[in-house]
Amino acid sequence: VLEGMHRHASIHAAGVVITPGPLTEYVPLYKSPSTGDITTQVEMTALEDLGLLKMDFLGLRNLTVINKTILMVEKNHGEIIAIEKISLEDEKVYAVFSEARTTGVFQFESDGMREYLKQLKPSCIGDLIAMNALYRPGPMANIPEFISRKNGKSKIDYIHPDLEPVLKETYGIIVYQEQVMQISQIIGGFSLAQGDMLRRAMGKKKADVMAAFKIDFVEGAVKQNYDKKLSVEIFDLLEKFAQYGFNKSHSTAYALVAYQTAWLKTHYPAEFLAANLSSEMDNTDRVVALLASTRNMNIEILPPDVNTSFAEFRAINDNCIAYGLAAIKNLGAKASLAISEYRLSYGEFNSMFDLMKIGGNALNKKGLESLVWAGACDNLEGHRAQ
Repeated sequence: VLEGMHRHASIHAAGVVITPGPLTEYVPLYKSPSTGDITTQVEMTALEDLGLLKMDFLGLRNLTVINKTILMVEKNHGEIIAIEKISLEDEKVYAVFSEARTTGVFQFESDGMREYLKQLKPSCIGDLIAMNALYRPGPMANIPEFISRKNGKSKIDYIHPDLEPVLKETYGIIVYQEQVMQISQIIGGFSLAQGDMLRRAMGKKKADVMAAFKIDFVEGAVKQNYDKKLSVEIFDLLEKFAQYGFNKSHSTAYALVAYQTAWLKTHYPAEFLAANLSSEMDNTDRVVALLASTRNMNIEILPPDVNTSFAEFRAINDNCIAYGLAAIKNLGAKASLAISEYRLSYGEFNSMFDLMKIGGNALNKKGLESLVWAGACDNLEGHRAQ
């Protein structure tokens, strides 16, 4: 065995390198013999050290849910929603968070998060951003104090009056990496570039680099007439923060999507829940949870029916959702789509023989049996046993 030697190459799940010119002018490349994927021969940390931009492009199921909801609302109500322009000060939406009615709401569904939401009673987008950043291993320990300060039960301490503009939105608690950068500028006299380097060093927990930054920070603070002892305390606090610091821009993007999903649930619950159910059809546990939510909101779920149901769940009106055929076990999306398309082209089905007219291999015997046992054929001639 040759220890310390490279034995294989792996690819980052979502990382893309962006350069001003052809990539070959900056780093050596590698083409996978099995997939044909072109990757750099340099790992991501080295790419950043070289000053190259690495972006992570991630897909979110919730963005599809938002889009499906908007399209359904337009179809049902004739309204075109500009989701990026909705008010971020809607009291009804914050009531959804405060009462923990967050089934289907991005990032705020877990039992633990719901308990904290009921205690916090968020009243602005800043509260949601902070909770999204805090609800992670490490910073979670600060949530009780954050809630206590938000509700006026604990005194808000800004460490130094000059830091109030930076820490006011989080009630005196350091929550974001961006706050570390701002504090390093205000107290330590760091430049923006130095502040960013400090943030990176904290994230990587490099002790030797942090020790050098501490000297620069304290010296810079003293030059600006800050007390040396206080400066050391502030830097130690920043260093402690390095154990759990989170990026505000990331948390803001997620909190905004969370707010948008809660807004849609508040104002168009049937369409929103139908879109959620459609996106989770392959997850039985999620479908069960979402169906429970529809009952709590007094929204009726119509049973599957080959003459009224579509492949996906669809809101019929404000209080009614048609069950999606693709959610029927052993039927599948292909058969469900074939059924709805055939019905739209040739009219309603009257008997099982009509269903058998669907061409191709879209609907087989197993699929027909699944439709029957799910009750989707109950309105056709005959009965289930036949």
